[in-house]
Amino acid sequence: MQKKARILIDQAHQQAWAVKPEVAASLNAANPADASYAKMAAAAEAADFEVNLHESGLFDAGSLSGADVLVIPHASSPEWEQTIGVGSARFSSAELDAIEAFVTGGGSLLLLAETEQPKYGNNFAELAARFGVTIENATVQDPENCHNEVPTWVKPAFARLTESDFAYKVDSVVLYRAGALSVAPELTAEVFLRSSEHALPAEAALGVAVKHGAGRVVVLSDSDIFGDDSIDDCENQQLWLNIAGWLANAKPAALAGKSREATWAFSDARWQKLAAAIEALRPMQAKDGSIASADHDHATASSLLDEVLTSIDALAPEFPHQSAYFDAVKIDLNNWRSGGFGVPDFYDSLELFRPDKERRNNVQHLAVFSMYTQNGNPNRNLEAVITNTFWPDWLADKEKKYNNPAFIPIEFVAFTAGYDTNSAVFFPETVATRSVATYYWGGIFCDREAARFRRVSSAAKELLYLPLPADAERLVCDQQLAQETFVLWDLIHDRTHSRGDLPFDPFMIKQRMPFWMYALEELRCDLSTFRETLVLEADGDPRAKYMRYAILFDRLFRFPITGGRVRNYDGLGGQIIFAHLHKTGALHWTDNRLAFDWDAVTREVVVLCEQVERLYHEGINRSRLAQWISAYEFVSGLVQPHPASTWAKGVEHLPTDGELKGLVNLVLDDEFPLNVFFETLNRKLSGVIESTRGITA
Repeated sequence: MQKKARILIDQAHQQAWAVKPEVAASLNAANPADASYAKMAAAAEAADFEVNLHESGLFDAGSLSGADVLVIPHASSPEWEQTIGVGSARFSSAELDAIEAFVTGGGSLLLLAETEQPKYGNNFAELAARFGVTIENATVQDPENCHNEVPTWVKPAFARLTESDFAYKVDSVVLYRAGALSVAPELTAEVFLRSSEHALPAEAALGVAVKHGAGRVVVLSDSDIFGDDSIDDCENQQLWLNIAGWLANAKPAALAGKSREATWAFSDARWQKLAAAIEALRPMQAKDGSIASADHDHATASSLLDEVLTSIDALAPEFPHQSAYFDAVKIDLNNWRSGGFGVPDFYDSLELFRPDKERRNNVQHLAVFSMYTQNGNPNRNLEAVITNTFWPDWLADKEKKYNNPAFIPIEFVAFTAGYDTNSAVFFPETVATRSVATYYWGGIFCDREAARFRRVSSAAKELLYLPLPADAERLVCDQQLAQETFVLWDLIHDRTHSRGDLPFDPFMIKQRMPFWMYALEELRCDLSTFRETLVLEADGDPRAKYMRYAILFDRLFRFPITGGRVRNYDGLGGQIIFAHLHKTGALHWTDNRLAFDWDAVTREVVVLCEQVERLYHEGINRSRLAQWISAYEFVSGLVQPHPASTWAKGVEHLPTDGELKGLVNLVLDDEFPLNVFFETLNRKLSGVIESTRGITA
């Protein structure tokens, strides 16, 4: 996984701060920490940033070309402070132009100003002004909100923002003899730090974030905050990482709306011919895949089938590893025709379609089957899909620990109309066969999962005024990162179905149960995966934190409002998570704004996981009916049942002396209706959800 971003720290313009410890010692032999940014650089590197120094020469397009984030620490003329003694404290006009162009083009800048800024002889104020920020000649004092009872060591307040969560995991920070900032009235900026109403000057801007062109700028009115002798005070270090993360996201944000280049199949005449023939056959087929001669001309169907067969032959050279499958599928297709286009049977060719045997990165497969698509087309129409296996080396290594030989993450290369839907899976059980086949593999389209997650989460963020932590914003912006996150989530989730205390067949979708039982099983696997990210993180996996955001946002923002309200078990899982987090104070929805206490979120999701596991563990000692009732009581303790529910009235109102199917029949289609939060979400985001049909990267 590549570094988040490349940080370049200026050390060529008479900085009063040195990144190299030996240089800091030369500036302040008695207290090198008061002149050192070594800890700041080390913290960034530990957080997966690449850190480099600009130690000589002027800034120009060339010197800035290798950077994503430029950090300019406070600089001074020698008569005011000890400095590194390199270059000039004043940027030339050409340098100012180069820095502005760097930001406009998608780079980011952190400018660390100081108290009484004009006296130091630098022209930071001129640079800040190019981005609409004024560095005032001031020193903030606040006797009521200060550190160690020093009025000039102010503890500013964080603004309640809607764009970015600079206060992520930060209770307080302290600035040391800070100056003040102001923002041009016409500028769209976020003032994320202010002095208190009791300070002098009162409610002054101390930290400002600006989006400029494709880039981003943060100006702070104090540089001591990240010095070695201060960065460990309060949560100063976390603020630095929050700022660095936000700045680093400029480039991913600029690319967030860009689609990948069209695949080779998009303009391939062989694929186009195959797809056209299948789409012409589609309206002829009944729900079971057959074509009735009374309604449709079999001669026309036969001619179209010939086009399918010749197209498979034409495309076959692109997939040399599938020769046995192609031979078998052509036999199955011809048998369908010779059988009078009755119910199709692809049992034999399905046995030879084995993407699990070619689980290597960028291996592509062509599949032609009569099949339904889960959460898509319910009919067994003839479909064609070209997939690309997503199996990078890091994922292959992870699979050694989370063994799952049937797991095949895939991307769309091309597909027919059955996949121009909400379907994001390709399972062998969807294929028309004469009897149940052996299921060797299961395909999950990680590109579609990631793309729809990003679109829905982005819209939910805007609707709910949710400021995102930097890592969450990056996940929502970056398709590749989102795909990597989802495949690791899917890998662990999928194998969890057959692990743990299981008071039922883990593949219980084949059984008839109340839909909250399915909801709890899917929820259990997601909660277990969420908890496992803590193990991954302890082992140094950089994707773990992104998985937590993905599980939380997808479960809260997309699942409950996707699909209808008829036994929506996936949606119920999200409703349960929301209810638990809201009940425990880890989530707040106030003034139509959503906010998370992130430490509490992690803790409470683990608690919810343990509660579900306890329900399962105790269920081993219960009858099936008793477990259904216990599960209902658990869910209804969090999610309010429908007022007309028979189940909600209690066991005495259930026909417990009859067959179990009678109890299932009493379950309302919408046994657990959406609460007002989800009703709002559904009303405002239904169009966004609909727009994700057929989405790819």
